[in-house]
Amino acid sequence: MTVDAKHAIHTGGPAKTAWQRGRLLALGSVVIAVLLVAHEYVPNRWGNLGSLVETFLPWLGLAVPLGILAALLRRSALAILAVLLPLAAWIWVFLPQVRPIEPAPSDLTVVQHNVSDANTDVAGTAEVLLAAEPDVVTLTEVSEATAEEYTQAFGEALPHHETQGTVGVWSGFPLRGATAVDIRPEGVDASWDRCLRVVVQGEGTTVALFAAHLPSVRIGRGGFETELRDASALALADAVDAEENDAVIVAGDLNAVLADGAIAPLTNLVTAPTTGFEFTYPETFPVAQIDHVLARGATVTEVRALGSTGSDHLPVVARVDTPES
Repeated sequence: MTVDAKHAIHTGGPAKTAWQRGRLLALGSVVIAVLLVAHEYVPNRWGNLGSLVETFLPWLGLAVPLGILAALLRRSALAILAVLLPLAAWIWVFLPQVRPIEPAPSDLTVVQHNVSDANTDVAGTAEVLLAAEPDVVTLTEVSEATAEEYTQAFGEALPHHETQGTVGVWSGFPLRGATAVDIRPEGVDASWDRCLRVVVQGEGTTVALFAAHLPSVRIGRGGFETELRDASALALADAVDAEENDAVIVAGDLNAVLADGAIAPLTNLVTAPTTGFEFTYPETFPVAQIDHVLARGATVTEVRALGSTGSDHLPVVARVDTPES
């Protein structure tokens, strides 16, 4: 006796065909496809759902192999056919990022790293960063004591340095005009000091550099809690927008992926490479790139993650093509 015949006996009716089974699975595939192609329209209500979806957007592609497996187990031709929708949507959205391209020329190498305030391996961390042969290094979560240790570790390779609060810049080129930038969300006291602006005087070019660390986000009882980060991103955007130098670099731990529409006031002012998935957090199994090097009036031609340090983040190195002064 066939499985379908047994089903008919047990249910008292004819068995469903392969095109009738798996309707919920097919519906799930349709929903995933819609989220992929229309993620910017998901509202930031109900616990900042829009930001949550955009943070993990590439991982929605896992719905394809999981959907195929579930469809095979359910013996549903309808569900297998429906899986083609999220597959096509993922390719449509992310093909530019996975398509290999030849990096454009660059004249400035910038390394950004959240070194973690719990990281005790300053020498080892500095070794990883220096291996990328940077012209400029921006660090977040540095203390007064560790800032001095990093200065010693970078040595003659990056002799110029400025720090402000828990961020710092080390450079092979002279730095001038170092100023604190207030990106505190409303209600946060003055001890929260996480943004520094300096001017990097390179060979034939002048670039204003913002080193920043936006507030962390959490998944809590209220959903995806991003309000402090969003407010800080808006303040940083105002500072970048007011910057008079034509060439600007923003480097830091933004605690956001670039697809997150909640930080659009900032990302609308700058550009970044659109190739590759350089996930940086958490270090043990990175699922999102929240550490960035962005530019206005210059071009970030390539960004890639570096190896592990004693931090819970991975560093990133960016190649930047800057205009001549």
